[in-house]
Amino acid sequence: MNIERPRQPIAAILADWIDALSSRELPDEVAKVCADTLMDTVGLAFAARNADYVAALGKSWKAAGPCTVIGSQDTLTPESAAMINGTAAHGEDFDNTFEGCPVHPGAVIVPAVLAAAEAESLSGSDVMRGIAVGQELMCRMGLVVGKGTHSAGFHPTAVIGAMGATAAVAAATRAGPTATTNALGVAGSMASGIIEYLADGSWTKRMHAGWAAQSGLRALAMGRAGFQGPASVFEGEHGFFHAFAPSVSPDFSLLAEELGERWETARLAFKPFACGTMAQPFVDCAIRLAKSGAAGEDVSQLMCSVGEGTVHRLWEPLDLKRNPPTAYAAKFSTPYCIAVGFLRGAAGLAEFDEASIQDAGILSLSNKVGYTIDPDDPYPRNYTGHVRALLKDGTVVEERQPYLRGGVREPLDREELVRKCAANLAFGGGNPERAASIAEWADGLRGNSGQLPPLPV
Repeated sequence: MNIERPRQPIAAILADWIDALSSRELPDEVAKVCADTLMDTVGLAFAARNADYVAALGKSWKAAGPCTVIGSQDTLTPESAAMINGTAAHGEDFDNTFEGCPVHPGAVIVPAVLAAAEAESLSGSDVMRGIAVGQELMCRMGLVVGKGTHSAGFHPTAVIGAMGATAAVAAATRAGPTATTNALGVAGSMASGIIEYLADGSWTKRMHAGWAAQSGLRALAMGRAGFQGPASVFEGEHGFFHAFAPSVSPDFSLLAEELGERWETARLAFKPFACGTMAQPFVDCAIRLAKSGAAGEDVSQLMCSVGEGTVHRLWEPLDLKRNPPTAYAAKFSTPYCIAVGFLRGAAGLAEFDEASIQDAGILSLSNKVGYTIDPDDPYPRNYTGHVRALLKDGTVVEERQPYLRGGVREPLDREELVRKCAANLAFGGGNPERAASIAEWADGLRGNSGQLPPLPV
């Protein structure tokens, strides 16, 4: 482990790399993931456009400007658009994620970069470069913190996202090394987001991606104007990792070495289910158990083997998780996710509504779900699932999911992602056929040196 501070501040190392990077240097697999992220994020933001939390943001972030609010006729300031679009894209917890730390780059980076592009007439190539850089920094920071940020009571997407969004907008706008270094230093003081939403399923987690996106825009504006931030923001004695992951001895090589050679962005995962990342493999197990012939009324108990680091967010307090108080809280309840997957054979947006969380059959099964901690569980390096069903006749049936479906071991292909986008457009009251156009639009940005084409939604 490399816990020694590098000779040059990490923010300066990143700024030099960002300044030198060309979109033409992006490997094909990175460009593909960035295009898929664009399509996925746009579809998710559209899906949530009529949600109550998005409506509340529309009333509170309403400064007019040139930037698109996805799924709305409103155009707002870059910060307001990024706040609303980021919150909408992350709001249903269906956005992309990174294996190694459950951080969600797409919902932060895409809204920030699209807002900057519209405000400053950037090109499609600029957008792709910004998305690649922002996601890369978030993934690398996620590798450094592992479980440490959650353990400290912070949401990784929120605090890491502020740094990623700043780097993304700096890359897209060609801000230069000095402005970028200062902006990253400033962003460290803008990073925020606690995980107390777990207590009652309230809305603050939803806003974390949007808050991080708009923080990146504000931090870069300050850096470009000459406002000074600490260059040691990452590795300093009072820096980011000390503040937000104090239990971790940071390996700075994961963050600052092999930039442009090792792309963690290429390993991003896209969720098949609209719930918490670590619950996803358990949903796959539940669906397969039901398909094997077991019926809900035949089940006496569903026992799961879990990673210790997931318990405080997805399993405890167990009675609350078995009976989630809100549809949003249900997304972070593995017992509910297992029950709805078992009984509905799905866990999309439609399975997390007020009617479903009051369904007597789902709640009856959810209350039969328990867990034991597996000390050998590989979380957070890998997300696995194991469900053991004890039936009333004494039969035992079990299923294992050895990895996150949609991740590097079993990625969703482009057709699956287009279908997901189409379903999300339809959920938001839009035309699902537009998904193919969004995919084509995203694919065309990499080599586009002209002004960003309008979003076809």
